[in-house]
Amino acid sequence: MIVRDIRKEIIGTSKEVFAKDNQWVSRRMLLKEDGMGFSFHETIIKAHSKTHIHYKNHLEAVYCVSGDGKIEDLKTGIINEIYDGIMYALNENDEHYLYGGNVDMRLICVFNPPLTGKENHDENGVYPLID
Repeated sequence: MIVRDIRKEIIGTSKEVFAKDNQWVSRRMLLKEDGMGFSFHETIIKAHSKTHIHYKNHLEAVYCVSGDGKIEDLKTGIINEIYDGIMYALNENDEHYLYGGNVDMRLICVFNPPLTGKENHDENGVYPLID
């Protein structure tokens, strides 16, 4: 059994990863090394931010537990509101913009394949596939 305390074991360690432009912070609670077949994260999207994301190498499911924002599908142009209780899944490696709303947005995220913990978005919004 794996039990982790985000305040004691994640925040302030190498498992807390900040966006290059400080628009989000990802707290990586389960990683590839844990052998679960997926990774599990808490991500804080900063209010009034905009992030280009295109996970070409990963599928992601996201559940909002607080705050608000929007997600814009760049293929269709559809914009969906995000708020407490909304889940979205990037089941087709969907390229998108993620917008922070009026307050910070707290998201719970699952990645497949799992992240190693060292990933950060490149210039195209992609996490590299690290073995």
